[in-house]
Amino acid sequence: MKMNAAFLDGIDDINVRQTDVPAPKADEALLKVNSCAVCGSDLKIFHYGNQRVKYPTIVGHEVSGEVVEVGTAVEAVGVGDRVAVGADIPGVWNTNVAGKTEFVDYATGHEFAGGFAQYMLLNAEMIKFGPMTRLPDQLSFEAGALAEPLACALHGLELAQFGPGKSIAVIGLGPIGVMILQVAHAYGASGVFGIQRSRTRLEMARRMVDNVRYIAAEEQNVVETVLAETDGLGVDCVITSAGTVQSHVDAIHMVAHRGFVNLFGGLRGQPPLTIDSNIIHYKECFVTGSHGCLPRHHKQAVQLLASGKVSGDRYIHRRFPLDRIRDAYAYHESRAGLKVVIKPNGD
Repeated sequence: MKMNAAFLDGIDDINVRQTDVPAPKADEALLKVNSCAVCGSDLKIFHYGNQRVKYPTIVGHEVSGEVVEVGTAVEAVGVGDRVAVGADIPGVWNTNVAGKTEFVDYATGHEFAGGFAQYMLLNAEMIKFGPMTRLPDQLSFEAGALAEPLACALHGLELAQFGPGKSIAVIGLGPIGVMILQVAHAYGASGVFGIQRSRTRLEMARRMVDNVRYIAAEEQNVVETVLAETDGLGVDCVITSAGTVQSHVDAIHMVAHRGFVNLFGGLRGQPPLTIDSNIIHYKECFVTGSHGCLPRHHKQAVQLLASGKVSGDRYIHRRFPLDRIRDAYAYHESRAGLKVVIKPNGD
């Protein structure tokens, strides 16, 4: 049996062609992909490559679909189950040449084939460890695919020690940043600042989330504004979902004494971050980084989406068939919308 899949064959080289549908082993299952959302990291891999990705491969890690076949030893899912699938699989370890057991990066659309295809193999590691979560009946496949980026947002909030009654500033209001704003409200933030350089993207966020103090970084000094509106104290938590050096510097300056900064956005192609470490020293603030998420965040994300506290379907601005994946990538890069979804089977 054949299927269509988008193969990444090299830098800036992605092509849709036919290949065999994966045949699951006894401890594996087969997913018919309904939706696979485009992530910024997909574009980074497309343009720059990734040492974890070997060509040709199928990327895409924000996935949802229906299980259509299971191996004889699989009990975690059954035929007909609607599931969301995420990226990072924990629990995969190797023994190195020195005999030491060490953690191995292992993720959908990286070390094994992802969701930009009509069918996707759910391997034994995914079945055993996740992230794979059943979708409640009221949650659409498209919204379910967004469990992965939402889970990453939850991971960042956790590392920033965010909780009820705390104030937070989010720098960078792409889809992850907007999700963080929604979750902050859902979890009882005492005050929320949303900071975005471009006015267009800021207004897009404003239409998604109310009761946020939005600051246009092109028009205002963001640090001075946040400090002025918090009586000079700063905010308890800052998350930088914008991958810029300036956002990381600003975060250190606007966080409160003993507050938490989470550097969520990476700095590809930018100069190294230089900061005055005395600021961290005297503020006694905590600086963390986050990348990816854990399966428990994925389950939590599905629950938030199903509850309506995060309105998944509203994030999706365009849908493309698989054979227009280059157009989907271009739309994502245009920043004209928040999320783009590929529909490999057209449904």
